[in-house]
Amino acid sequence: MLIIDSKDCENIDKALKKYKKKFEKARILLQLRSRQSFTKPSVKRRTEVLKAVYKQQLASGKLDD
Repeated sequence: MLIIDSKDCENIDKALKKYKKKFEKARILLQLRSRQSFTKPSVKRRTEVLKAVYKQQLASGKLDD
């Protein structure tokens, strides 16, 4: 649960902006999306390996886009 400390004289727009920033930093939306469906640990590991290989190919310049 996100709690925003708001002063009485503070504008509602500023408070909303603070809330949005805090929400984005907490990565709540990403957690909700990842929890919508179960992914097996082997699938997670495979995707991580494929991402790492892709990043290495990009860094070495072997990948042609």
